[in-house]
Order: sequence, then structure tokens, then C-alpha cells
Amino acid sequence: MANNKSALKRAKIAERNRMRNKSYKSAVKTLMKKYFVALDAYAASPTEESKTEVMARMSEAYSKIDKSVKRGVLHSNNGARKKSRLAKRLKSVTQVATA
Repeated sequence: MANNKSALKRAKIAERNRMRNKSYKSAVKTLMKKYFVALDAYAASPTEESKTEVMARMSEAYSKIDKSVKRGVLHSNNGARKKSRLAKRLKSVTQVATA
């Protein structure tokens, strides 16, 4: 436990930052899962509505990943890897859908 005023303040700030980082990471995971669900629905029945849904979900996920990187919650390479996985999965599904 902290013994002086500055250590107490640092502990309080660290906890606040930890909670903020946790919420960003959780939001990124949730948006990625929603994207993958929308992508699976698009793969099952490729319609124009489902494609717009996939693109909207992808945009939301990209935005949250970029904000997390900007705020220092995620490392830039980690953010790039997550975005790459989203794009790679879309590419594989669209190639199967068009073929």
C-alpha cells in the first residue's frame, strides 16, 4: 500500500488508466466479434444489405482500433495486426462469394 500522498495519487491514477484501457480493449474485441458475425451472415447469403452491414461494422472496428492506438491503449503494430486480420477475413469471404 502507498505510504505517502504522491504514491496514493499515482496509485489512483494508475487504476483510472487501467479501467480506461480495459474499456477500450473490451470495445475493440466486441466490435471485432460483431464484424465477424456480420461477415459470416454475408458469407451465408451475400446480399447488398448484408454487405453494407459488414462495411459499417468494419468501419466501426477500424475507428475504435485507431482511437485505441492514438490514446496509447494498443501498440501501433497490435492495431495494425488487428486491422489486417479484419481485412484478410473480408477478402477471403468476398473471393468465395464472387466465385
